[in-house]
Amino acid sequence: MISFAVQTEIVRLAVAVEDEIVTRIQLNGKTKRKPSTRFERLVARELKEYGTGQRTRFTFAFRPGGTEFQRAVWRSLCRIPYGATRTYGDIARIVGNPQAARAVGMANHHNPIAIVIPCHRVVAAGGKLGGYGGGLNLKRRLLSLESEEV
Repeated sequence: MISFAVQTEIVRLAVAVEDEIVTRIQLNGKTKRKPSTRFERLVARELKEYGTGQRTRFTFAFRPGGTEFQRAVWRSLCRIPYGATRTYGDIARIVGNPQAARAVGMANHHNPIAIVIPCHRVVAAGGKLGGYGGGLNLKRRLLSLESEEV
C-alpha cells in the first residue's frame, strides 16, 4: 500500500492506493509524499476540486474493505446526495435494521475512505452533528462547503 499527501482547501489527507484503487483516505494525514503516478494525480486533483466546491462526485475507483454490515452502510452513505444529510436512524432503516442507529455510527467511525464515502453527511436525530473522526469543526466545514451554491 502506497500513501501520498493531498492538501485540500479544507484538510490535509493521506491517501492509500493499491493497484490504482483507493483503499484509505485519512483525515489530517501525516505522510509527505507527493502524488507521483497518473492515477495518484487524478485522485489528488479530484480531492482538491472537492475542497474548493468545484466537484460533487469522484470518478476514481475505491474499495473500503470492512464487514458486510459496514459495507452496506458505506454504500448507503455514497447514495446521500451532495449537500444533503441523513440521520443515523435513516441509514439504519435503509440497510434493513431500524434498531441499528448506533451500529451505523460505529460503521461511520470505521469508515476508511473519508470524504469519498461521505460519513460527514450523517447527523443525529434533530439535525445535531453527532461525532466525526476529523472533529466537529471539520464536519461543519464540509457540510457548509456542500451547502454553498456553486
